[in-house]
Amino acid sequence: MDYQIVLIAVIVSTVISAILGPLLIPILQRLKFGQSIRVDGPQKHLQKAGTPTMGGVMIIIALSITALQFANNTITLFLLALVTIGYGLIGFTDDYIKVVMKRNLGLTAKQKLVAQILLATIFYWFLIQTNHDTAIYLPGTTIGFELGWIYLPFVVFIMIGTTNAVNLTDGLDGLLAGVSSIVFTVYALIAIYMSQFDVAIFSASVVGACLGFLLYNAHPAKVFMGDTGSLALGGALVGIAILTKTELLLVIVGAIFVIEALSVIIQVIFFKWKKIRIFKMSPIHHHFELSGWSEWKVVIVFWSFTLITALLGLVIQFKL
Repeated sequence: MDYQIVLIAVIVSTVISAILGPLLIPILQRLKFGQSIRVDGPQKHLQKAGTPTMGGVMIIIALSITALQFANNTITLFLLALVTIGYGLIGFTDDYIKVVMKRNLGLTAKQKLVAQILLATIFYWFLIQTNHDTAIYLPGTTIGFELGWIYLPFVVFIMIGTTNAVNLTDGLDGLLAGVSSIVFTVYALIAIYMSQFDVAIFSASVVGACLGFLLYNAHPAKVFMGDTGSLALGGALVGIAILTKTELLLVIVGAIFVIEALSVIIQVIFFKWKKIRIFKMSPIHHHFELSGWSEWKVVIVFWSFTLITALLGLVIQFKL
């Protein structure tokens, strides 16, 4: 019965997200919540200027309604809602400043970092109240390393790293929504395997919300999720990884996020150090675009890569 509920959660969340599209997209258009395109980005992206953004609200609403309907009202659901909606609000504030107040950079890097650290610390405090295990485990094994007080900075680091890596991946039509659908499907299966059905239902709700959103976000996109959606997805993902004690496995399942983030770090380091660019542009999905790949080809290849790493994560976790 629990497995059926997880599947139903995917379907219901997909339907809700799909229904929200025709309702919210016109509203975003009327409010002129149009996306600003970076002038130093791929030139063909300039035609996307004005496409409604902040569509991540659709994802948050759909997954929230579904999770509340099918999951139990437990501390687990509270923690996942905290990081998902919390990081979503940080992203919403950033989007609002960019779009409505016409400040293209949104929140400053310092403001965003302080908010993320504060939210991660609050999440940690509630987590510890549940007697959460403060060890980290090698993927697919029971070999753990007790971190003790170091678990706090570890949680803060992994939460900030994951949310920003996911945010960086949101640069092409349908890229993040598709990748997230795959990654959260894997975590729904892992949660079922661990008998953490509230986590499984929440993960399934995210999958459905992303699939419904993808109907309007696939190339050519009618709406972008903005930081509202990408930071919310990042928060949900890292929250699930922590609650399932698969923090290290996340590096494998979400390898595409790691690669996207590393491409930016490498680009910045080498430019400041040697005044050279390793990539034509970072994050790395733009590098492939400028190398002649079509936007759709980049997205399909990245989805395929994620499917491979996600299946590898399942094989490791399930010891197949």
